[in-house]
Amino acid sequence: MKKYLLNFLIKYKIPLGIILFFLIWMLFFDEYNWVRIQKDSNKLEALKEERLYLKNKIETDREQLHTLQSDQEALERFAREEYMLKKENEEVYVIIEE
Repeated sequence: MKKYLLNFLIKYKIPLGIILFFLIWMLFFDEYNWVRIQKDSNKLEALKEERLYLKNKIETDREQLHTLQSDQEALERFAREEYMLKKENEEVYVIIEE
């Protein structure tokens, strides 16, 4: 078996060398090599996760916008909480917990 394998390698060493060179070139040195493909696929997965997060964020913002446009009390509560707005002749006390 070893003799047969050795004879095969000696007989076809140039084509095997060319194939080996081609594989090494394609895996490491080509413009679209294996390392770059792995980095790009990881980046693609991260972008897909970010896309899903942003879709959910857009949906919650749409719901909040609809609520603010349709409910005056919700709009007033939002303005008080987010922008610290107040009515005339009204005092606001901010309590900071330690």
